[in-house]
Amino acid sequence: MRHMFHRAPEAFGGSTDRDLLAMALGATLYVPATRADLAATISRRAERGVTSMVIDLEDAVADHELELGKRAVATTLDTLAAGTDAHPLLFVRVRDADTVGEIVDVLGGGASALTGFVFPKFDSGSGAKYLDAVAEASERLGRTVFGMPVLESRALVHRQTRDHELNHIQELLSQHRERVLAVRVGATDMCSTFGIRRDRDLTIYDVRVVADVIADIVNYLGRTDGTGFTITGPVWEYFADHERMFRPLLRTSPFAESDAVPFRQYLVSRDLDGLLREITLDRANGIQGKTVIHPSHVAAVHALSVVTHEEYADALHILEADAGGVAASEYRNKMNEMRPHRSWALQTLLRARVFGVTNKGVSFVDLLKVLVAL
Repeated sequence: MRHMFHRAPEAFGGSTDRDLLAMALGATLYVPATRADLAATISRRAERGVTSMVIDLEDAVADHELELGKRAVATTLDTLAAGTDAHPLLFVRVRDADTVGEIVDVLGGGASALTGFVFPKFDSGSGAKYLDAVAEASERLGRTVFGMPVLESRALVHRQTRDHELNHIQELLSQHRERVLAVRVGATDMCSTFGIRRDRDLTIYDVRVVADVIADIVNYLGRTDGTGFTITGPVWEYFADHERMFRPLLRTSPFAESDAVPFRQYLVSRDLDGLLREITLDRANGIQGKTVIHPSHVAAVHALSVVTHEEYADALHILEADAGGVAASEYRNKMNEMRPHRSWALQTLLRARVFGVTNKGVSFVDLLKVLVAL
């Protein structure tokens, strides 16, 4: 696979660079805390390219199994920390802020395997307690423990209260900036506010009431002026064959050029064409990475996260011109505006460090074929 890369991905496991780690989240795979073979599953996923995982104590765990799940989290982290196998960036999704301290209380050596916690239904009321809990966990463990709030509350979704919520959330997160790794978008709960479950033929951006919320989240919290945070994409729910109402979202020509038309049919049959479309729209709307609930989705997210040679050339060109101005790109197919495109270029080079840069002529189809086979 290395022959596909002009610049290979960098290792990031030991990094303390918050921006680099946020970009490295990639496809964040959720797994129930009560899964019987949890430690082995996490190790297997790491071998197959998963860069971040969330051990879920919230929706994926029944109420009567919650205490079992908490014990499983501690045991799993201790097992992974004591072993020699690589593991992804690991987070625990808790039900409430008190659970953060409870997990830290029972961790042994497993503390070194824990990257942070995910805070569901984060809002102006619950947010301060969550952030104080992760600050206390960082102090007790002697290193930064990150928090990732999930924005999905009704107060955020409702138009009348959204600006108030986002203003307060922005203030809260800014007070704990160094411990907020990324802001996650909980589109499933947003849809439930209106009794909606989006169809697999549609992206989340086709659901206007939710797309509007995402746009406002990025507007408040995704700015590149030093006040913003990395925003991650909402989950794609589908992974099985179904009868289609609309045409597939993948053009045939890129697959024909790579002699991969049957591979295109495989992607369509697994609803991955819709996922690929949504990933593209995520990035177009200022969002990096994505929540996933099935291992088959990881390859799609990561293949589209690799920086193309053309993007890399444009980014270098833009950043070399300190004086501003406008010039044709190296590929002679667009104009690079040095000042307006600078933030994009910096994000692109950060993504290049984590996911690498393709050689000329290597397409997303080529990458997908290799990654899906892993």
